[in-house]
Amino acid sequence: MGISINVDIGGTFTDFYARGEDGKTKMTKTPSTHYDLSVGFMKGMRSLARSFGTGLSEFLGESDVVRYCTTVGTNALIERTGPKLGLITTAGHEDAIFLGRARSWADGIDSAANKDLARINKAEPLIQRGMVVGVRERMDSFGNPICPLHRDDILVALQELVDKGAMGFVVCLLWSFVNPAHEQMIKQVIEEEYPEDYLGSLPVILSSDVSPKSGEYTRFITTLVNGYIHGVMADELNKLGAELRDGGYKRPLMLVHNTGGMKKVSRTRAVLTHNAGPVAGLHGALTLGREYGHENIIFTDMGGTSFDIGVISGGRLRTYDFIPVIDRWRTNIPAIEVKSIGAGGGSIAWVNKLMGDALEVGPQSAGSMPGPACYDLGGEEPTVTDADLVLGYLNPENYLGGQMLLDEELSAKAIKSKIADPLGIDVVEAARRIRAVVDARMGQEVFNEVALKGHDPRDFVIFACGGAGATHACGFAPYLQVDKIVVSAHSPVFGAFGASTVNTQQVWDKSRTMKIFFYAEQCYSQDYEGFNNVVEELKELAVNDLKLEGYSLDQIGFRLELDMRYGMQYNLTKIISPHLKVTGPEEYKDICDRFTEEYSAIYTPEATFPMGGVNVECFYLTAYVLAEPEPMDRMPLAGETPPEAAVREPRKAFWSELGGFKETLVYDFDRLEPGNSIEGPALIEAPDTTYVLEPGWNFKKDGLGSAVLRPNRD
Repeated sequence: MGISINVDIGGTFTDFYARGEDGKTKMTKTPSTHYDLSVGFMKGMRSLARSFGTGLSEFLGESDVVRYCTTVGTNALIERTGPKLGLITTAGHEDAIFLGRARSWADGIDSAANKDLARINKAEPLIQRGMVVGVRERMDSFGNPICPLHRDDILVALQELVDKGAMGFVVCLLWSFVNPAHEQMIKQVIEEEYPEDYLGSLPVILSSDVSPKSGEYTRFITTLVNGYIHGVMADELNKLGAELRDGGYKRPLMLVHNTGGMKKVSRTRAVLTHNAGPVAGLHGALTLGREYGHENIIFTDMGGTSFDIGVISGGRLRTYDFIPVIDRWRTNIPAIEVKSIGAGGGSIAWVNKLMGDALEVGPQSAGSMPGPACYDLGGEEPTVTDADLVLGYLNPENYLGGQMLLDEELSAKAIKSKIADPLGIDVVEAARRIRAVVDARMGQEVFNEVALKGHDPRDFVIFACGGAGATHACGFAPYLQVDKIVVSAHSPVFGAFGASTVNTQQVWDKSRTMKIFFYAEQCYSQDYEGFNNVVEELKELAVNDLKLEGYSLDQIGFRLELDMRYGMQYNLTKIISPHLKVTGPEEYKDICDRFTEEYSAIYTPEATFPMGGVNVECFYLTAYVLAEPEPMDRMPLAGETPPEAAVREPRKAFWSELGGFKETLVYDFDRLEPGNSIEGPALIEAPDTTYVLEPGWNFKKDGLGSAVLRPNRD
């Protein structure tokens, strides 16, 4: 085994985590360079190489894998920098994506902004109405052709789109997820007219490949989003891959997926990269939780731009977002659910005059350029980081281990002009309120996310991650009444750490409605072949795909998940199937019992209604490469008293419970020994974060090098 390199690009910083052949780990951070992501990427690589005591070419040459969580696709959507696409659909349905569904105009809007209906606008379409053409064809709901598709109709539609400047084609036909024959015919015609050896060859994206699921609108949008970001990502990642190869890296670049796995760049659908960083972090929390023996975990990651929330219950990542929203678009990809809100170190504080001069924090962010006012890069808006600096929690001369100097005067100036003066309060009080507002918002959002999934937050442990996680953990945790917070030693780069725990895997899904328990007869279905055929079809796709990645059948494991519901109920509940194959009513009974168990946990046992019939609506087969997790080293524990070498010069910090600024003990995290215990108030400075230990809290460094924070309860 060589070096494993893992990278997570965030809105403010790009995080790096590497594990050497000897098991030693290194991490670093660089500001994200959104004008050219490769600049910050390669800067971080050179920094990692230096930490390993070697040059870049030697470092990359000895590396076995580079895992990458990218935001290229998301940025293309936000900035609308994708190519001009043409959409071919079933005649009569050209307006489907423009009409939307129900409240689709509110998709992707912050809950607070969602209430201001007068100011909400529909998202700017990814494709203009004139670039949508219909062809005469129709399949029925069973996949039987009832209106044939003719080549001449395809050529007419194709020529119209090419004449209008189409640089790629998205094909979305009705019921193609049941029978893709017509979509495949259109692709064949396009490839015949524009072969790969022509300079004008154009990509063709089929909905039956990207999203073989029911739901016309979400299937169309998912495919369109994939097509829109496909070219942008291909260009950016090809450039990045070339720089890695020039630097000495000899293997393919691996992309982390929002399904919890990874694959080669060349074998990754663009839409699966959205939100991959937070999903990687959640996967890292699962891995770390197993080391601690925790099965119920609230994962939080407070970075510079956002605050991510994920839930692990029963020791499994089992929740997929039913209809994840990407930017402003409702999709149906089987992504692991991680909620993100605009609350990070770079979140801008502002006075909402329409709401009676209420103080708001986020969702707008100062990003990395210009960043918070204290960065002295031209930013003039007050942020959470500026408030933390004014309150004395951050050391202006030791930010990011001394790599960046902060200007407290600029922070105070920004807070005074934009917050303190408009509200008629002093700068310190304004900073205190900024911190209180963001902590309350995070705490409430976490509570809602856990409680709405049917859990009691008090039964969970918080994993506080991200560069600002340790700084605000004691602030938002009281809203959940938890007894324990774990702040990993890798917390500042936890997305990158999480990427290191991800193995090659893919989720294959297919919509298929099957009644497995009939309400009229009150008996289980005898259609075993239909169920097994769907699973075998997905297994064949999965095996063929992973064989192209270089794996054999004996290296592949499978997990089947099912979307299920009672009778004609609208809401779906996802379960992990106890069987990959059914041979009799006993297997169907086990599946129904598992569904009832999951439904009871979410909606209470009184809400179950098995006699109403039970349906399977969608199959999800996860194919993964069998691999043992990397072991984590434990260090022996020392005494509770920190050594003198870990004590730094104290400084004044603001503590509301103590009535204002007080001289506060400061410690060097790296010089603390496992077993050391500290009572708050205190500040513990690590190279990439600062632990703010509020009064009434205890800090203890454990054998894994993590910090365990507990409230002192009477």
